Amino acid sequence: FQYLKRYDQGYNLDTFCYEAHSVEGSPAECLQQFLLHCGITDPSWSELRNFTWFLNVQLRDCEASVFCNPDFVQDTLKGF
Repeated sequence: FQYLKRYDQGYNLDTFCYEAHSVEGSPAECLQQFLLHCGITDPSWSELRNFTWFLNVQLRDCEASVFCNPDFVQDTLKGF
């Protein structure tokens, strides 16, 4: 949710890193972001769950990768 919210607001996501147990927004705002970005017109709860699970795994892997660390790559992969 935090990544999607910042993406919609035009923030640079290259420097953002999720902090465990941090809470932002309301449950309704979170659901609205997921519905907006999941790519399905009328998703089921299962489809929303799969979307959030996949997004979470991908973002966790991205944050853990040295190749996505802006301090390591500097400007060589800008926007990647």
